[in-house]
Amino acid sequence: ETHTSVELEPLAYTLYTDKTELFVEFKPLIVGNISKFAAHFTQLGESFKAVTEGTVTVSLIGNKKQSPDRAEKPSSPGIFRLALNPENSGTYQLIFDIQTKEFTDKITIQSVTVYPDTKTALANWQEQTIEEELVYLKEQAWKVDFANREVKRQPFTEIIKTTGQILSTYEDEVIITAKSSGIISFGKNKKLIGSSVDSGETLFIISGSGLTEDNLDAKYKDAKNNYEKTKIDFERAKGLVKNNIISQKQFQETQLRLKNAQTTFNTIEKNYTAGGHKITSPIHGFIKSVMTREGEYVEIGQSVASISQNRKLILKAEVPQKYFSKLNNISSANFVTTYDSKIYSTDSLNGKLISYGKSTNNNAYYIPVNFEINNNGEIIPGSFVEVLLKTNVIKEALVIPYSALIEEQGNYFAYVQTSGEGFQKRELEIGANDGMSVQILEGINEGERIVIKGGYQIKLATMSGKIPAHGHEH
Repeated sequence: ETHTSVELEPLAYTLYTDKTELFVEFKPLIVGNISKFAAHFTQLGESFKAVTEGTVTVSLIGNKKQSPDRAEKPSSPGIFRLALNPENSGTYQLIFDIQTKEFTDKITIQSVTVYPDTKTALANWQEQTIEEELVYLKEQAWKVDFANREVKRQPFTEIIKTTGQILSTYEDEVIITAKSSGIISFGKNKKLIGSSVDSGETLFIISGSGLTEDNLDAKYKDAKNNYEKTKIDFERAKGLVKNNIISQKQFQETQLRLKNAQTTFNTIEKNYTAGGHKITSPIHGFIKSVMTREGEYVEIGQSVASISQNRKLILKAEVPQKYFSKLNNISSANFVTTYDSKIYSTDSLNGKLISYGKSTNNNAYYIPVNFEINNNGEIIPGSFVEVLLKTNVIKEALVIPYSALIEEQGNYFAYVQTSGEGFQKRELEIGANDGMSVQILEGINEGERIVIKGGYQIKLATMSGKIPAHGHEH
């Protein structure tokens, strides 16, 4: 009977689990005939790779018992050779069990027929309709960075990519300056940018000791001596003026000298701690910026920090006019700082959209969109940012990653994997995008598997005209 089996075309199946792709080809199963299997196992992941070690068992499970077969290792990377010689006809589940060091998996092909004889098999044989396909073999895909993904419907937010700037809302900001020259140290509490401070809290200490000029310790002593001397002068003058020995004017001069000496001394004493001059915060707020580094020499009058009471900043995005119709759908934004490439979202900074220009002046190409956000202390006012504005959510969008797109003369294509080694190049109509993924309006259906890595290699292989033939069950 074997001579007719030549006319029976092999069956081909491609199945996926979350770990494995199985592409298998075998001749229809007939009682008493050996069917050889070429089972291609691919381990899914970032990149799809051939399974290079492990065992595979194939079995027919149904109401009658059949003998399984087992391959102890792949005959070549990714390919396990197996054979079944069915003893009983009927409908069965064809089950592949794979066990490797890294994972185990079970793949089931539902309702596979075992025919009683070749005649019945031929009578029931239906040609598997294969659409026009490009052939790209597993052996080729395994060698390159390749992956596919099932296309699913999902909520999708369109994003408008633009630039913007962080602006402060200049409310209640105080610049703190050095009241004396010397080496600055950040005190015990070493507060960082963004941390809150109380009014009167010591932030820095400027130490003048060791510096000949402007030595604070010397200044403190001088001021103290001067104050004590003017106090004695004043007490003496009080008696002298009583007895009209000195004039009222001279008395007032000593009084003024005392007052000045006292003020000078009080100022120094208030800010003087052993080892230096204290710099305190005049307001309750938070440290917005520090303009000096610990251990640096600062001059009298130099700005050392700014304290802000305002915990809000403005994110101002400049939106190109062509998006005008979408502005009222903008809900939130992500933005990336140019100086540390960190990504922030207005949602996590308690942001709210406060305004957008309803009209642009005639010569402006951009419409400003403003968000108010919390100042977390990491974002520098005045800095420029890349802005990703999120607009309306499309509830049921077919979405593919950008990496799947191949552009040719302004048109977009992608490869759909239609079978284990069969691919179709589809022209796509694309819709909204969010910078990483893109909505597909036409060209792909839900549930199809799209090539997200390696499309370019398929393109090169098919362009070279070296399209190999199908068939592995040899």
